Amino acid sequence: MSTLTSNYLAPTGREEAWRFTPLARVGGLLDASTDLASVNSIKLSKSYADVKLSHKSAADLPAISASDDLATIRAREFLKEVTHIEIAANSSISEPVVLERTNLTGAAQASRTLISCGVNSHSTIILQNTGDAILADEIEFDLAPGSNLTFISLQEWGAKAVHLGRQHAVISKDATFNSIVVTVGGSLVRLLPTVEYSGPGSSADLQGLYFATDGQHLEHRLHVDHNVPNAKSRVNYKGALAGDKAHTVWIGDVYIRANAEGTDTYELNRNLLLSDGARADSVPNLEIETGEIVGAGHASTTGRFDDEQLFYLSSRGIPAEVARRLVIRGFFAEIIGKIKSEDIENRLMERIDSELAKVGA
Repeated sequence: MSTLTSNYLAPTGREEAWRFTPLARVGGLLDASTDLASVNSIKLSKSYADVKLSHKSAADLPAISASDDLATIRAREFLKEVTHIEIAANSSISEPVVLERTNLTGAAQASRTLISCGVNSHSTIILQNTGDAILADEIEFDLAPGSNLTFISLQEWGAKAVHLGRQHAVISKDATFNSIVVTVGGSLVRLLPTVEYSGPGSSADLQGLYFATDGQHLEHRLHVDHNVPNAKSRVNYKGALAGDKAHTVWIGDVYIRANAEGTDTYELNRNLLLSDGARADSVPNLEIETGEIVGAGHASTTGRFDDEQLFYLSSRGIPAEVARRLVIRGFFAEIIGKIKSEDIENRLMERIDSELAKVGA
C-alpha cells in the first residue's frame, strides 16, 4: 500500500463535495484499505484515419490539470498506464470515433485517458459505458488552438455499476468543446464535467440528461472556470426521476475570475419528477469577480408531470401510458437530438421506456 493511501482520509459525508453522495455504496473506491487495480479501460471500436491510440507510463504522461476530487486523486495514485488518444492536426474526421470500455472486472479499478486534439482538428467522439464496473475514471481533453471536439459520453451501465468519473477539458484559443453527457444506468454514478480555458475566443457547450429509477443515485457536478478574457460557456442539463428512492444531484458552478472580461455564460438545469419517493437536488452557483462581462445567468427548476399536456394528448385518443412517454421524449428531445444518431437516440429512449414500465410510471 502506498504512503499517500496510508495517510488518506476518506470522506465522511459532512464535506460539501460529498454531502449528497451515498458513501456506503461506492464499492471501496474511496476506502483507504482498498487498492485500486490500474486498467486501460478504453479502446477504439475500430481503426480510424487521423486517430492514434497508445498506452504510456503514467509517470511519462502526467495529468494536464490539478484536481481536489478525492476519487481522482485515488485513481491517479494507483495508475500505472494512461491511454492516450491523439487527433491529428488539421484533420476533419467525418464519422464519429467510437470508444468502448474493456478489461472491467467488477472489482475496484482506476483508469485515466488523455484525448489530445491537434490544431484546427474537427472530430466527434462517442464513449459507450456498459457493464457492471466499479471504476474511478478520469478523462482529460487537451484542445489545441482552433480545434473543435464534440464528446458524447453514454453511461448505459448495468444495474450494479459504480462509476466515479471526472471529465476535464482545457480549451485553447479559438477552440470549441461540446460535451453531451447521458446517464441512464448504474447503481451509483457521480460525474464531474469540468472546463478551464487557456486562450481567448474559446467556447464550451455542456449538455446533459439523466434518468433515475428505483434506488439509483445519479450525480453530476459541473465546474466552468472562466479564467481568461473573451470566452463563452453554455450549460444545459435535464433530468427525470421515477420510482422509490430515485435520487439525482446536479451542481453547476461557474466562476468568472477578475481577469475574465468579456465572459458570456449561462447555465440551466431542469428536473421532472414522475412519481412520489423520488428526489432531485439542484444547486446552481455563479461567482463573478468582474463586471466587464457580456452576460452571466443561471436557472433551475424542479416540477411534477404536466397534467395539462397529458389531458391534451388523452383528449385526442392517446392512451395515458403512451401520452406520458411522449411527454418525456419531448422533454429530452432537445438534448438527445444533439447526438445526431438515430440509432443511439432510439436505444436510449427504448431503455427509458423500459425503466418506466418497470416502475409503473
